[in-house]
Amino acid sequence: MIEIYTDGASSGNPGPSGAGIYIKANKKQYEYAIPLKDLSNHEAEFYAVIKALEICKNEFPGEILSFRSDSQIVVNTIDRDYTKNKTFLPLLEKVRELSTHFAYVFIKWIPEKQNGNADRLARKAIQDQK
Repeated sequence: MIEIYTDGASSGNPGPSGAGIYIKANKKQYEYAIPLKDLSNHEAEFYAVIKALEICKNEFPGEILSFRSDSQIVVNTIDRDYTKNKTFLPLLEKVRELSTHFAYVFIKWIPEKQNGNADRLARKAIQDQK
């Protein structure tokens, strides 16, 4: 099982954004700080999950993925596989499509203080754009 911690951040709402992805797999850690376009904070959180799925599709195809996020909106939307929000719907559809490449994908909410690595990486991705 692959453990993936994701976080999104934006400088402004919307504003320059970043995705932080911290992966624990096979007794190794992988870190990704991915700059994103101008997005809201919630959109950046979704893009962090999407980017992580894209990375895992290449690096860990067919594995069981266990996501951790401190965004309740993202966790609830993906867990329930439903949103009324027109902005989030295409993002949820992208998560659905990418999830088909894995044996199983689940997501769990964690408190912010347990998501420090992903938070640090998301903030770094914003700084890298300046």
